Amino acid sequence: MATITLSASSPVVEGPQEKRMTLATKPLPRSLIDGAKVTEKVNFDVTKHVNFVPPSKIYTMKDIGLEGQGITDTAVSEPFPLWTPEAVAQTRAELFSPEVLATNHISSSFASDQIRGYCPDKAPFIYDAWNSPEVLRAVSSVAGIDLVPVCPLEIGHTNVSVPDETEQQQQQPPEENKPAFAWHHDSYPFVCVKMLSDCSAMEGGETEILLGNGDTKKVRGPSVGTAVVMQGRYIRHQALKAIGGKERISHITPFRPRSPFIKDESILATVRGISSLSELYHQYTLYRLENQEARIRAQLQRLRERHETRRDFDLAQVRDYLYNEREFLDFMLREVRDV
Repeated sequence: MATITLSASSPVVEGPQEKRMTLATKPLPRSLIDGAKVTEKVNFDVTKHVNFVPPSKIYTMKDIGLEGQGITDTAVSEPFPLWTPEAVAQTRAELFSPEVLATNHISSSFASDQIRGYCPDKAPFIYDAWNSPEVLRAVSSVAGIDLVPVCPLEIGHTNVSVPDETEQQQQQPPEENKPAFAWHHDSYPFVCVKMLSDCSAMEGGETEILLGNGDTKKVRGPSVGTAVVMQGRYIRHQALKAIGGKERISHITPFRPRSPFIKDESILATVRGISSLSELYHQYTLYRLENQEARIRAQLQRLRERHETRRDFDLAQVRDYLYNEREFLDFMLREVRDV
């Protein structure tokens, strides 16, 4: 049975300035909302909506000078096909529906237009797509580890950027390394970023990552229907500014290890101020205690088997197990707190 020792030196994560979720006060352009409508909303169908092709290149943690950090050797992938055009259209239709925008269009100091926390009730297509075995296998194969979405609330976090007419007229080639989203670590082990916009007319928009030697590297961003997988909890990165095009809509689902015996240093720094705290704390606590329950059951089985076979009590193993579980609970106490 593996241990789940949590690192005392895991990357520090900074979140938005807000302590509580704030609904956006400026509505999104009517043209964007109307353009997202579809003649018929359909159920997710893997045969019609998934078009997975493995990425041409997967950069390892060793490649970027961070060997030994994180939970697997995958650092970040090149963009790869994942969704069909119909899947993109159905996703946009749910995201920009009146039901979602009324209660799930969020603003923060990190980004003025975010859509999140709407699954599963208001977006069954999106929820089913990200939880489908085929998509989970695809994302896991790129990450090099069996993954599942962190929790329903985090499925399909979407960042929306739509320049107004004045901004479009004043756009200049992007300044070298000017960020749209400044240097940061993610709250969760892995993310899969899906692009919902046609970026063919855009300049910039790459993800820049900090290498172990202090240099930086730019990784090409996804185009419409494609995705990128990155171990963002352990890689410091920033999204570079892009210009051109009428919109930029990135659709993001964070992932954690499926196995309860693999280290999971998911924290809430970047999402506490943009979420319903009651729902966030419920879902975070629920999945982590379910994982702990699985470890408790495995430890009980180990104790019973040793006793039934007349082997001595394994003091070192039990103390190691108890210490790790205490560290796990202390870790949770730092996250599930009043703001």
